[in-house]
Amino acid sequence: MIAKHPEGYVHTSIEHGIGKVEFYHPSSNSLPAAILTDIARAINDVGTDDRAKVIVLQSAGERSFCAGASFDELVAIENETAGKKFFSGFALVINAMRKCHKFIIVRVQGKAVGGGVGIISAADYAIAVDTASIKLSELAVGIGPFVVGPAVQRKIGVAGFSALAIDATEWRSAEWARRHGLYAEIHTDVAQVNEAVSVLANKLAHSNPEAMTQLKKVFWEGTENWDELLTQRAAISGKLVLSEFTHNAIHSFKKKS
Repeated sequence: MIAKHPEGYVHTSIEHGIGKVEFYHPSSNSLPAAILTDIARAINDVGTDDRAKVIVLQSAGERSFCAGASFDELVAIENETAGKKFFSGFALVINAMRKCHKFIIVRVQGKAVGGGVGIISAADYAIAVDTASIKLSELAVGIGPFVVGPAVQRKIGVAGFSALAIDATEWRSAEWARRHGLYAEIHTDVAQVNEAVSVLANKLAHSNPEAMTQLKKVFWEGTENWDELLTQRAAISGKLVLSEFTHNAIHSFKKKS
């Protein structure tokens, strides 16, 4: 099934016990609100389909996994309500991944920024190419990684999260991400990444579904308040995005890109 947009899409399929959710946007797989909503819906749909035993979440192309929030939509936000609604899109995806009863493998074939790092952090297992650097750039444009923060902190700890959040203009290597636990595996090229994802997904497709469900509950213990928490964090970002500092920073960034 394909959910098409004027730019980009979200595609879902299920074969041999493996559910796949793929998203695409021509701007380095950035995430407008509509695509965020469809990713969350796709995860919910595949997660409740008995034909799928495991889910692979990936983006299209070979250069960027995800460039984070859509800057075009960020600069168009005019009030706090609209801002909260936009950033709640990332909360929807993270919470869908968290609450899904099936393991989610995230394939990372390129660099990830901001919300893309949040999606990787919400994975149960992430496999990346060794050029897949990461960056939490939100502070550099006057916002801060508030919505994705709980997922990143849960995955790599307070020290790792604070390092990414504070040094918002510098890339961290895939090896750094692997050492800190964001990536479970890194490989030297995309073909090897795809093979590793396929091998693991096939193993899990033949594993005990109930055992995997119970393990996932164990892995995510202590996050039961995230529906409320991430909504609160979305409100913080939704307010900050209206500031003059943020508007100027985003426009400056867009001119450079």
